[in-house]
Amino acid sequence: MNTPESPEIRTELLGAGVVKRATTLADGRDLFYYDDPDTALGAERSVDARTLAPRPDTATMRLDVLTGDWITVAANRQNRVMMPGADADPLAPQTPGNPSEVPSRYDVAVFENRSPAFGPALAEPTGTAPGAANAPRGLDDLAALGLGRTRTAVGRCEVVCFSPEHTGSFGTQTVTRARTVIEAWADRTAALSALPGIQQVFPFENRGEAIGVTLPHPHGQIYAYPYVTPRTSRVLDAVDRTAPDLFARILEEEQASERVVFRGEHWTAFVPFAARWPLEVHLMPHRHVPDLAATSAEERDELAPLYLRLLRGVDALYADPTPYIAAWHQAPVHVGRDSVRLHLQLTSPRRAADKLKFLAGSESAMWAWAAEVAPEQGAARLREAIARADGEASA
Repeated sequence: MNTPESPEIRTELLGAGVVKRATTLADGRDLFYYDDPDTALGAERSVDARTLAPRPDTATMRLDVLTGDWITVAANRQNRVMMPGADADPLAPQTPGNPSEVPSRYDVAVFENRSPAFGPALAEPTGTAPGAANAPRGLDDLAALGLGRTRTAVGRCEVVCFSPEHTGSFGTQTVTRARTVIEAWADRTAALSALPGIQQVFPFENRGEAIGVTLPHPHGQIYAYPYVTPRTSRVLDAVDRTAPDLFARILEEEQASERVVFRGEHWTAFVPFAARWPLEVHLMPHRHVPDLAATSAEERDELAPLYLRLLRGVDALYADPTPYIAAWHQAPVHVGRDSVRLHLQLTSPRRAADKLKFLAGSESAMWAWAAEVAPEQGAARLREAIARADGEASA
């Protein structure tokens, strides 16, 4: 329960009946609760009464002058928790025996990462976040090449808890809960995009130990970068070299192909023409939107069941849950808004029930990919798996 000395809880009604409750943790990090429209929770939230060490200093970025990539050196991330049991789950609601990161029972919770790769400092002081002494000075500054260049890794890293349960993933949630998470992604995308020095916002979910997941709790993350990521920079270059409506052309071509997995009113799922991974599927909106914050209520309403259907089909491919990375690619904050379209890229290294694809010499060192599964074959297998999952769900 909150007291006059406790952090204020600020309440806001979002789309789909989701209620957002904003407060802070014991060390000043932001915490946001997103309550389902049919939540059984009350309005009150417990206070984080822990005594926490001060937040770590913001990491430093170093420029790789050969590629132009900025590399974050974040030594504070070395001591992250590795696969704890349910009684020590740092993402579960706090109990007398488990002083976790979330003080109260919740539906969906989002909070600042305790061991971030970016932040807590920002390009300018904002709220409780300090300003960085050596922050990037815009995209031109970041693009300049030179030996020994460093900048402070300003930005923000947040954890998105999909459920208070200890195990699961996005795909194990109900449609109502999935819709709440989508509303949280959209809300945080808008808020993070407005912070000083943020150039791109990236929601994602890592699922499975084969991916390197350190917590079994159903959760994802959101990174707010101080630069445009290398992949998106190459996309911007491709748009410049072809046409500003490149994404619309891609979607039109894929919809006419045998690589379509399914199609809804607002979204199409397809295996891309030049898929790299043994399992790779994209989910793209039919109209141009730069990010989740720009999607309509109707698009979000359809996305919840379609995305769950896709993930449950992915799990039906094999006898056990499929490891994957679910990456929501969004347009940068300040460039490419009219040309780079929001889309999901879901990839898995699993190439057979008992085999994984490893990025060895050619792919890891030279970025030269060789795909073992034809995209058309991958799409057919995924359609069959989704049909099986649909049949099991209706049985």
